[in-house]
Amino acid sequence: MPTKNLNPPWLDRTIYPFTSRSVTVDGNTIHYVDEGSGPVLLLLHGNAAYSFLYREIISALSPRFRCIALDYPGFGLSSARPDYGFTPKEHSAVVEKFVAALKLSDIRLLVADWGGPIGLGFAGRRPDLIHSLIIGNSWAWVPDKSSALAKFSRIAGSPFGNFLIRRFNIFVRLMNPLGTKRKLTKAEKAAYRGPFPNWRSRGPMAIFPKEILRSHEYLSDVEAGLSRLREKPVLILWGDKDTGFTETERRRFERLLPSSTTRILVGAHHFIQEDAPEQMSKEILRFEGVARR
Repeated sequence: MPTKNLNPPWLDRTIYPFTSRSVTVDGNTIHYVDEGSGPVLLLLHGNAAYSFLYREIISALSPRFRCIALDYPGFGLSSARPDYGFTPKEHSAVVEKFVAALKLSDIRLLVADWGGPIGLGFAGRRPDLIHSLIIGNSWAWVPDKSSALAKFSRIAGSPFGNFLIRRFNIFVRLMNPLGTKRKLTKAEKAAYRGPFPNWRSRGPMAIFPKEILRSHEYLSDVEAGLSRLREKPVLILWGDKDTGFTETERRRFERLLPSSTTRILVGAHHFIQEDAPEQMSKEILRFEGVARR
């Protein structure tokens, strides 16, 4: 996959006004933004998204934190090496090596959607690098076969689902708008669609639904790793109108991480970063004050 343009015409820099940086990680060109100074806040995105998703939170928190948001290989402005498989296990390994390349430590880790299994997998392997966890709507275990998540995997991960994702870009064109309570602007829609203009570029998005059920071993390891994070400060920020990750997943996180503090983002849908960035930022600042005592 060729290296991507770090200043593409479809990305409106007035709404994403950050310096684009890149670093080579395991043969992949990883795009990231690194804004502000202070404690490290590492922001990990999910499917059909990239660092653009965190633009409002970065703007709000960069006066107090060093906000770092990367794009996984094949997403956003990052490019993948030819043999990269786009699995969550590989993405998690890239995150770990990215952290090593930038020499990050004492990390406040913010995850949601696939950022959960990817980031919490890394955190469980390297708890020594983690200060605290901020967990949005997500999961970190092998889903029950009868769960809504497993059913979604069987449908969206099917050959027909793969065709719809790659031919019609349904994740970006349909599911992203459905995952927010507000209507995205023309510039925002262009920014989300831009990285995925054709069949080949949409391949990484099509991998994720399959991996909900295929990554059984990896997801088992992620859940096991949560036991090494039980003593860390944990803030759960949960959109209560998400139809993908519901109260069931939230309560499971609360059981697995019993010292966690939960704040409900009332009215927020799946993309909590789009629906409640101001509330999320305020809760993170409040949590940071408590966690540092």
